[in-house]
Amino acid sequence: MTPTAADRFPTRHLPGVTVRDLPPPPRSAWRILGPGVIAAGVGLASGEFILYPYIASQVGLVFLWAAAVGIVTQWFLNMEIERYTLATGETALTGFSRFWRHWGLVFAVMVYFANLWPGWASSSATMVTYLVGGDVTWIAVGLLLVIGATLTLAPVVYRALERVEFVKVGLVVLFVLVAVVFAISVDTWGELPRAVTAPDFPAELGFALMLSALVFAGAGGGQNLVQSNWIRDKGYGMGAYVPRLVSPVTGREEAAPAGAGFVFEPTEENLGRWRRWWRLANQEQLVTFVLISFVTITLMSMLAYSTVYGVPGLANSVSFLEVEGNRLKELVGPWFGTLFWLIGALSLFAAAMGIVDYTSRLAADVLKTSYLRRASESRIYFALVWGLVGLGCAILLAGLSQPLPLLVISACVGGLMMFVYSILLLVLNRRVLPEQIRPRHYRVAALIWAVLLFGVFSALTIWQQGGELLEWLTR
Repeated sequence: MTPTAADRFPTRHLPGVTVRDLPPPPRSAWRILGPGVIAAGVGLASGEFILYPYIASQVGLVFLWAAAVGIVTQWFLNMEIERYTLATGETALTGFSRFWRHWGLVFAVMVYFANLWPGWASSSATMVTYLVGGDVTWIAVGLLLVIGATLTLAPVVYRALERVEFVKVGLVVLFVLVAVVFAISVDTWGELPRAVTAPDFPAELGFALMLSALVFAGAGGGQNLVQSNWIRDKGYGMGAYVPRLVSPVTGREEAAPAGAGFVFEPTEENLGRWRRWWRLANQEQLVTFVLISFVTITLMSMLAYSTVYGVPGLANSVSFLEVEGNRLKELVGPWFGTLFWLIGALSLFAAAMGIVDYTSRLAADVLKTSYLRRASESRIYFALVWGLVGLGCAILLAGLSQPLPLLVISACVGGLMMFVYSILLLVLNRRVLPEQIRPRHYRVAALIWAVLLFGVFSALTIWQQGGELLEWLTR
């Protein structure tokens, strides 16, 4: 008997896949615009508002090369995650679970640990206090409850998240355009070419800080993995056959397919459709995730260089933004500093919503696919959303102010996770997918680079941060 495309899929831990034709791609790329915007929107947080501007305030613009390297590396990684979902309708985590049943659960737990501390909600709340005053803890608790209610009541969760992140990205882009006109000095524009002609690896920043900037520009950690879920809900490729997450209160749940995923036979028609899907998906990521992330990092770094370069005692935390906002009030006018804080508060709130969504979305997919096949994925998802919201509120109300163990776990888990799933992606897409749609040699080389980069990062972070954690525990 002639082997089919479905025969390549391991079936020891999960049901086999169903053979169906690849759905035809849309005529216009505008129809699939969204997942890359969400990725950029969720990622527009610490890197763009705090980390890279802080580095620019200390050493100038000579480290912007790290943003370019990190974002391009993540683009290749995102596209290999998307490749598997485009071809099968399964998430990358489901693909990993075909090799070992518990791979998905391992990553879901790691993502939960990495995002346990509600840092983006508290950072957003802190910026709200710069605008109107108030108590950071209670404002952050209120923001978490709003996030839980929004994700619960939206009839289609992806659509609500997409709208929030589109608005956020639009506001951030509008702000940086205003900053170009009113706040970024001529001297700063003159300094920008040095980022290309004289790139630097400034040792005075500390190795851990530089590697964090290099690795986590754009997204990082578990956020890259959720590209599978977002493109599936958008209807990319074979994902069109999979039902979307809907609200248990306001939405109508669709019947789930009998199998775990799908695969198409590599006929001439299907391969023609595949090439068109693959080209559109790459373009969407390039003009949204890559372009938006790099432009915002660059312009926000230039804004910080124009305003607070050389100011002593700046903190690499959200309090850095208070100093920058006050400086903008002095240089441009009170209205611009207020606008800076307002955009920052909205941006960090939208990032918090995206983090709660993708953390719960990844875990719900894993639990539904590998352990609770008869349960409703939407109901699992919303239980996880409110579990994360509840844990965040409890941490805030307990008065824990970024406790060291949570920060160490988050730092170590992010790099280690990316190191492991870069290896698994390489194996998955080279072994399981039909030969005609496997990654080409230069994309394999990019995945090997990602393995090396994240492996070095995670090893150095565990070595450095583990010592600090041990010191903290023995006090």
